[in-house]
Amino acid sequence: MNIIFTFLGSVGSVFYSFLEAVGRLAIFVWASISGIFRPPFYGKMLLKQIIELGYYSLPVVGMTAMFTGAALALQTYSGFSRFNAESSVAIVVVLAITRELGPVMAGLMVAGRIGASYAAEIGTMRVTEQIDALSTLSTDPHKYLVLPRLLAGITMLPFLVAIGDIIGVFGGYMVSIHNLGFSPGPYLKSTFEYLESKDVVSGLIKASVFGFIITLMGCYHGFHSKGGAQGVGAATTHAVVSASILILLSNYVLTALLFGK
Repeated sequence: MNIIFTFLGSVGSVFYSFLEAVGRLAIFVWASISGIFRPPFYGKMLLKQIIELGYYSLPVVGMTAMFTGAALALQTYSGFSRFNAESSVAIVVVLAITRELGPVMAGLMVAGRIGASYAAEIGTMRVTEQIDALSTLSTDPHKYLVLPRLLAGITMLPFLVAIGDIIGVFGGYMVSIHNLGFSPGPYLKSTFEYLESKDVVSGLIKASVFGFIITLMGCYHGFHSKGGAQGVGAATTHAVVSASILILLSNYVLTALLFGK
C-alpha cells in the first residue's frame, strides 16, 4: 500500500509541477503581449530584432533548404525508381518542402541560432541585474525585451520559410536536371501543376507559430535564469531543447488541423 501511495504521490508531484510551469509560462506570455497597443513603442528595438532574426538567419536557412531539397530529390528518385514512378519526384519534392520540411527545418535551425542567442542575452541581463535596473527606471522589461522579439519571430520566420521553400525546390530541381536526367520543361510543369496555394499557406502558418515558440522559449528561459554563468548556460540549453520539441509537437498538431480528415 505504501508503494502505491508513493507512486501516486510522485505522479501528483510531476503533474503539479507541470501545471505550475504552464501557469508561469501563461503569465509570462500575457505580461509580454498585453502592452502591444499601449505606449511607449520600441520601434528601434523591433527593427533590430527583425534584422537579427530575419536577415542574419537567411544564409543558414538557405543552405539548409538547398541541401534538403537536393537530398530529398535523390532519395525520392531512388525509392520511386523501384516502382517506375520517377515522374513523381517533382511532386514529392515541392509538396514535402512547402508543407513540412521547409517550415520544420527552418524552425529548428533558427531555434538553434536565435533561441540560444536570446536565452544567453536575456539570461546575462538577469544575472547581472540589468533587468532589475530597467524596472527601476520605470521601463517594462517584458515590453522592452520580450515583445519586440516575439513580434520579430512571428513576422520574420514566414519570410525565411518562403525564401527557403524557393531555394529548396530549386535544389531539388538542380539535382533532378543535372544528376538524374530529368527534362526541365516536364519537371517544372509537374511542380506547378500539383502545387496548390494551401500547401504554401499551411507552411507559412506553421512558420509563424514556430517563430512564436522559438522566441518565447528563448526569452522565457533567459528571463528566469539564475545562478550566474552556469545558470545562463542551462537556460540556453533549455531554450533550444524546449523550442525544438515544441516545434515538432506543434507541427503534428497543425498538420492534423490543416490536412486531417
